[in-house]
Formats: sequence, structure tokens, C-alpha cells
Amino acid sequence: MSRPRDPSRRTVLKASAAAIAAAALPGPFLAPARAEGLRHGLSVFGELKYASDFPHFGYVNAEAPKGGRIIFTAPSWAYNQNPQTFNTFNTFILKGDAPPRMEMCFDTLMVRALDEPDALYGLVASGAETVNGGNAIVFHLRPEARFHDGSRLTAGDVAFSLEVLKESGHPQIRQALLELVGAEALDDSRVLVRFSGRQTRQLPLIVAGMPILSRRYYTAYDFTQSVLTPPLSSGPYKVGRHEVGRYVEYHRVKDWWGKDLPVSVGHHNFDVIRIEFYRERTAAFEAFKKGATTYQEEFTSKTWATEYTFPAVQDGRVLLKEFPDNRPAGAQGWFFNTRRDKFADPRVRRALGYAFDFEWSNQVLFYGLYTRTQSFFQNSAMMATDLPTEAELALLEPFRDRLPDAVFGEPVTAPVSDGSGFDRRLLREAARLLEEAGLKRDGATLLGLDGKPFTVEFLDNSPSFDRIIQPYLRNLERLGIRATSRTVDPAQYQARLNDFDFDIASRRYALSATLSDTVRDFWSSKAAATPGSSNLSGISDPVVDALIETALAAKSREAMYVAARALDRVLRAGYYWVPQWNKPTHTVAMWDVFGYPEEPPFYDFPVESTWWFDADKAAKIGMAG
Repeated sequence: MSRPRDPSRRTVLKASAAAIAAAALPGPFLAPARAEGLRHGLSVFGELKYASDFPHFGYVNAEAPKGGRIIFTAPSWAYNQNPQTFNTFNTFILKGDAPPRMEMCFDTLMVRALDEPDALYGLVASGAETVNGGNAIVFHLRPEARFHDGSRLTAGDVAFSLEVLKESGHPQIRQALLELVGAEALDDSRVLVRFSGRQTRQLPLIVAGMPILSRRYYTAYDFTQSVLTPPLSSGPYKVGRHEVGRYVEYHRVKDWWGKDLPVSVGHHNFDVIRIEFYRERTAAFEAFKKGATTYQEEFTSKTWATEYTFPAVQDGRVLLKEFPDNRPAGAQGWFFNTRRDKFADPRVRRALGYAFDFEWSNQVLFYGLYTRTQSFFQNSAMMATDLPTEAELALLEPFRDRLPDAVFGEPVTAPVSDGSGFDRRLLREAARLLEEAGLKRDGATLLGLDGKPFTVEFLDNSPSFDRIIQPYLRNLERLGIRATSRTVDPAQYQARLNDFDFDIASRRYALSATLSDTVRDFWSSKAAATPGSSNLSGISDPVVDALIETALAAKSREAMYVAARALDRVLRAGYYWVPQWNKPTHTVAMWDVFGYPEEPPFYDFPVESTWWFDADKAAKIGMAG
């Protein structure tokens, strides 16, 4: 089983350079103004594939018909989302459980081109102009941008949005906007965004991808509260019919102001995107078999290999497809909460990893569909391999006295078992490491440093992982460890993760092809102490912090790769996790009612935004309605 992916015209008015400089760079950053030209897109290293007059992105069907619906089961993608229910439509704060895909309701200044590593092109903003070496940026807004009530979307709304998200947004948003100093409207069509001077090259892109909120709406409603009143927004969809705990529909805004822009052509084709909520996956699968849901990406290997044999598959009404997944696979694993004393010693963490027999699990439980994850940057050029290069060593050597020797050799990899499910050689090595760390065996019980039985609890929110964890628990018990698994409902699960109230939890971290400020939320010392962050392991290491900043400050893509590989070596040598598995494909089951581009874009799999409802196909299988 794999985890769904633990998530982005030239105006006639011109600002005077002097006014921008005075507003943008107070104190030590005040300098003679230097504008760097209005650009229709942004990228971290400056490369843009599409010219300013491009008609549409190359991976869409520009003639895709509008209409119909897609119905799928709720996954959990980001922030405060719960795959089993929802109790708020405020998806940008920590409080409450919001339904997935609320972001479709909100416009952003720019949108990603999914066939480029990180480039964004103008949506609400026709272009952007950097000032004073990048310490400020002016976004030029399209005058036609509108909220769904017809009111104009102005620079004041953009400035308000950035300020309130930085002050009161979800901790992951606040972390990403840490070096944002402020934002202000120069007039209705231009917003000036100021940075601290310590920002990374990615921050302007993160700002450009932030949701734009209505300042007027949030004068009446408190942004910090979870509410079930659908918010005023401006995007291609808005909240439609919904019932808490059962479903939510997003309805296409047919007169959406941005529908004819190049970044929108071929997108947003379904009239209705409906998300169904189920308490457990068996019920969700039965609903799909009956046609109550029409699209399902399958993340459980056993189900994919053995259960798609029902009549609709056999007669061709349901299609089984595999689409390539070229994105970095990221890191999926069981993460140790090192805030707890029992996991403070890396030898203990390493020993626990030796008890998981991936080779047996892949053969017996996964039908050979997966490969072992080894890296925090799996399936990318940022993954460390072989011995460190000279460039990597240049970054690592200054910290040699603070790093284990393993960092300077071949990168740490997970052990390979004999596939028996009970590899005595690996369990003996685990026992040796535990003894070396000071833990002692008392008969069948392993005692911790405190003299009490050593216990671990795996926390999860789905019983589907139980068949994988139970053999692992048995091997841990052979080491004398009292190991248990606890499954809680998703709301409690997320609350416990937010409070770091767990021993070991499973998570998948999805990374982009270009590292962004969000990696601080994964591994930085600050994130380790921030409730709600994604640093589940509590990694708090000055060396990791320094390498994160080096990677984020890289001035070329190759320099970023080098820093990421060095960081990967350090993280892997810390044994903060038991790495799980990955596969380079999307395994998809769907009722044969959809059309889709011939090839998905290289860096994402945007089903809801680029696929379409095919009425002719639907009529052939009796699902035209």
C-alpha cells in the first residue's frame, strides 16, 4: 500500500521605481531602486518554456468539452484535510477538518506549468517585476479579475491575503512565509510584496501560488475560525451541494472571469467535481464497483492485484490503467518521534528498522508491485548515490566532527533480507545494536534505559495497514519489544500528529522537482518545535538546518542537486525512519466515461483539472446521466 500524496496581461500603470524602493526596503535594505523588468512568468532559476504569447500549456486538450462530472473518494492531500469527513470550509488554518480540493475555489496570482520543474505563469497577475535584487516584487493584476459575487479582485485583497496567511494561516503556510516582511497595495492593480533579504529564491513563487482571499468577506467572518459557510472566492469552482460527513460538490463557475486565459485553456472541464466520504475503504470500494464513484486511484497493492475482477471490469465498463509517475517519489515510511527519550539513540532506531522484512512483504503482501524506498529524495536527481562527490564533500567536511562516519561513505540503505519474513541474521544485528545502546534483555522482555519494558506503538488512521504492520510487530516482539498498533479515526489521528502525540507514525512526504521553503517544515529545528508541522520525527540538527538553507539558496539547479544529496546523506544516516516502498506509476480504475490528454505532464497528474467527461463513451455504457 502506498500513501496518497503527505501539497500551487501587462497593465498600463507603472509604479515609479523610487516609490517602490521607499516602500519595499526599509532600514538596511533601503537602496537605489532597480527594477528588473516585467515578466509573464516566474521560475526559481529563470528558465521559462512558454513565451509571453503562448496560447495554452502543451499538455492540455485545448478543445476539451465542458460538462459532466467526476466522482471520487476523499483522499487527504494537505493541511487540515480528513478523508472521512469535514467540518469546515476554511482549509487554510490548522483548526477543523476541511474537504479536499477547496483550493480549486481560490485564484492565485500565478499557476504552475506542470511540464516544467517550477515555472509559474500569470493568472490574476499578468506579470511580475522584481525590484532591488529580488528583495521586493510587484505583481501587476488583471483589471478583469472578479470574485464570485461580481466584486473586483484588487491588490488590496492580495495584500490582505498574504498578511493574514502569514499571521494566522496553517503552520505550514506560516513557515513558508517566514521571510515575507509585508505586502501593500500601490493601487488597485499593483501589489508590492517585500522580503527580508534572507529569503530563498523560491519565496516569490510561493507567494505567487498563495490563495487570494476577499478582504471584504473576512471583515465580516473571522479567518481564524472554522465555519461551514462556503467562503466568497474567485476561482474556477465554488462550493455547491454538500452534506457534512457524506459528500461535497464543487460546481464549475461557467462565467469565471479567467476561463479564456492561456493558463486556463483546456482546464476545469467538469461541471461538477464530487467528493464522497466513507468511514472505511471497503465501503468506498463497493461504492466504486456500483458506479457511485467513477474514478479511483488505487494505493493498495493487494486490492489492485486481486479485487478488480467484478463484472464491470470484465465487460469493459471499468478500465484499469497505469500512468507514469515521473515526480520525485519523496519519502514514505514509519517515522520515529525522537522527542521521546526511547528513540533518542540512533542505534535504537536503526535496530527497529532491521526488524521490517520488506522483501517478504513485497513478495507475499504486495504482489511484487513495489520497490524499496531508500532516500528522502527517491526517484529524483537529488537522491544521494555512491560515494560523495567533491562538491558534496565541500559542503559536508566543515561538519565532519558532528556527523557519523556513515555520511562520508556509501549512503545509508535499508537492509536486504532473505525474504523469509524471519531473517535471523538481521534480527541478531538488531539485538546487538539494542544491547550496544544500553538496553538489556530480561527473559523475553527488552528493558529500556529506565529499567522498564521497552514498548512502541504504531499509530495509523486506516485498518488497511494492519496486514503489513502485524508481521513487523511479530519480529519486534522477537527482539523483546512490546509492540502494538493503534488505529484511530482520521480526526484524532491528525490531532495527535499535530501535537506530536505518538511513538511511530506512517507518512508520505511528496517533494517537488525544485526544493521550496516547505522542506523547512519537513526537517528543520524550528519545525520540530512547531505543533502542526510535518517534522514528525522531531529532527533538530544544526547541520540539517544549514544544508537546508544551502539547498534553498542555490543559484543553479546543479548546485541545488549537490546540496540536496548532501542533505540526503545526513538524514539517512540519522535513522529517523523505517523507509517503506514506492512505485513509479499511478494505478487507476475508472468507469469508461472520461477523456484525457495523451500524456500526463511530467511533474504532476492533474486529473480533476485536465480530464473531461466524454458523453459519447458514457452513453455507450448507460451512464450518460
